[in-house]
Amino acid sequence: MKRSLHIGINDYPGTNSDLSGCVNDANDWLAALDARGFQTTLLVDGQATKSKMQETIATLIGETGRDDIGVITFSGHGTWVPDDNSDEPDGRDEALCPYDINEGHVLIDDELYELFCERKRGARIILISDSCHSGTVTRMADILPGTRTRSGLAQKIRFLAPEIFLKGDKERLVRARQVENMRAHAKIRAAAVLMAGCKDNEYSYDANFNGRPNGAFTFVALKALEQLPVNATYKEWLQKIRQSLPHVQYPQTPQLSGSYEQRCKWLVFSE
Repeated sequence: MKRSLHIGINDYPGTNSDLSGCVNDANDWLAALDARGFQTTLLVDGQATKSKMQETIATLIGETGRDDIGVITFSGHGTWVPDDNSDEPDGRDEALCPYDINEGHVLIDDELYELFCERKRGARIILISDSCHSGTVTRMADILPGTRTRSGLAQKIRFLAPEIFLKGDKERLVRARQVENMRAHAKIRAAAVLMAGCKDNEYSYDANFNGRPNGAFTFVALKALEQLPVNATYKEWLQKIRQSLPHVQYPQTPQLSGSYEQRCKWLVFSE
């Protein structure tokens, strides 16, 4: 069986940091995988609370058996929080921002790892993340030639500063400021393949292509997917994506993490 979950969050109440292309991203990923025979699930905006994300990810992983494939795509803000269990050399945990981030809810990498570790032996789990974990919410992207946004301005990067949602937690906010200039090092987890829109110290851009909002990475990745030969690997897909990113206007470098077998032997979205 092939199952997929697609999460897209534009609306972040109380943060003054809404995005534009994430719901389109989720729907675009869903359409691409539906065409490839996946059973698909969609969570957008208010549906994508932390608890619902955890529940739905756990269900997908639990239902993905030996030789099955489960794909999770996330488009929205990323962030980081001070590391509470001292397992990070840089003092911070990377996290995805759910809809209810303003209530202090974040989905940290340790929690994702626990979910992925429940996968059955032989199950193939793929996480595709169009977000980033460093940067400033005020930086704006440039526009690719031939494209424009509705307002004539580029969209924000997909990062939410810890100060925005830790404002009620003074102790953690102090710790966040102490480590905010330290570079993040993502865990490379063998429990799943991770394809990410940028390096740890780069930005994933919320962009606009010919009047339609999308993540720059998602737009390029789906175009590359359409052009892949049959039986292409994830490494070959990444190589195709990197023909377009990084771009002078979108300086983000897509990444692929996983074992050698996962990167170089697994076929894209194939059981």
